[in-house]
Amino acid sequence: MNRRMFLKNLAVGVAALSLKGCHLPSQKAPVPVRSLKGSRPNIVLIMTDDQGYGQLGCQGHPWLNTPNIDALCKQSTAFLDFHVSPTCSPTRAALMTGNVPFKNGVTHTGGARARLALSAVTLPQLLKEQGYTTGIFGKWHLGCDREEYLPGSRGFDEVFIHGYGGIGQPEDVPGNKYMDPIIRHNDKFVQTKGFCTDVFFTQSLGWIKRNKDKPFFAYIATNAPHGPFIAPPENRKRFIEMGMSRGQPGFYGMIENIDENVGRLMAYLKEWDLERDTLVVFMSDNGFILAGTGIGKIGNKDGEPIFAYNAGLKGGKKTVHEGGTRVPAFFRWKGVLKEGVECKALAAHIDILPTLIEFAGGDLPENLDGKSLLTLLENPDADWSDRNLFFHVGRWADRIGPDKSKYDKKAGFAVRNSHYLLVNNEELYDILNDPGETRNLYAQKPEVVQAMQTSYDQWWDEVRPFMINENA
Repeated sequence: MNRRMFLKNLAVGVAALSLKGCHLPSQKAPVPVRSLKGSRPNIVLIMTDDQGYGQLGCQGHPWLNTPNIDALCKQSTAFLDFHVSPTCSPTRAALMTGNVPFKNGVTHTGGARARLALSAVTLPQLLKEQGYTTGIFGKWHLGCDREEYLPGSRGFDEVFIHGYGGIGQPEDVPGNKYMDPIIRHNDKFVQTKGFCTDVFFTQSLGWIKRNKDKPFFAYIATNAPHGPFIAPPENRKRFIEMGMSRGQPGFYGMIENIDENVGRLMAYLKEWDLERDTLVVFMSDNGFILAGTGIGKIGNKDGEPIFAYNAGLKGGKKTVHEGGTRVPAFFRWKGVLKEGVECKALAAHIDILPTLIEFAGGDLPENLDGKSLLTLLENPDADWSDRNLFFHVGRWADRIGPDKSKYDKKAGFAVRNSHYLLVNNEELYDILNDPGETRNLYAQKPEVVQAMQTSYDQWWDEVRPFMINENA
């Protein structure tokens, strides 16, 4: 069934996008008339770098201006308890495979330990089996040093990426800059014109326009607002006037620049009559980068002081606390997915692949760690069983061992379910009632600690043999 026929069949009612525990608008959610599986929308997946949770107006930020992403949120089903890995390469590995990153050999963001195992079957490969054309624009960071690890060898038809983990990093093009960056376009390097985020969105829009008459998957993965904190002057100006210094104007300016580009993307989808054929997903790759925070003044240097906002969450990037793993996740498909739904169910990066493959009509690979969110998007009363999610910072030394690093099996980890968060077998938080992690209940609930620690020990034993890049 093609997308337009699917939409026609939904004329008497669209799928109710909610799940138990979600907040809905005042009207009663309609009953879905058919499954979303095989509906075959175009897919645009936007993933920002180091933005984390709370750095949007729609998530309560008191002085960031993000009107376009705020509008996208209001037109979406927004998952309020969506989690990723504490750093970027592991999240990207989970996104591409539907499995926890350690099972893909990805335990770090540097060197060989950021290479996605060649045995892994990727999201674009599976979408291509369903007739999709696929493109990546921006950041890959799952192996940039050897051809077989590059996205053109992993299922992407169109490749437009910077090198390694960030523009200007040592393994990128020497001397590369955020303005007018040199980018790898398929099998050659090209000199571009403009700010990097603008360049990635512009390139993706040109590709979408050329491929709009067939199912497409556009993966727009910005390197912003990752450091170095550089933004166009017009995006930095307001924050400088607020008294911010060092990299802060660049960090927040990059976010507002991303917002402008999201607005541009949505306007073109509407102009090209693609809104009702296209699923747009927006998310970030890990928690808020605390290095971008600081203190400024509202209005001018004599105004009210302002402080960094993290939505009341503890920790940030490179931690396994809520601030390190919780990120926005918005799903918008105009005319099909219900608008204005806020879902509290626990979901994660490993769920993206099974969800998108079911949308595309494909069969899921066996033994995935992730679960498709499609049933929950269809039916607000569908059961969603609880589970333990496992997170690890993964930044140990060259060889795993208790004397090699502060991060190994016994440190730098967390276990999370819908009620509790266990950190390093030292801290236990009732996340349901204490999302800011202010009260450590470790001593008060030994039975919860034991059950979660046992599940983590089993998980570690399961994933340890898959860490194939440790000595590469």
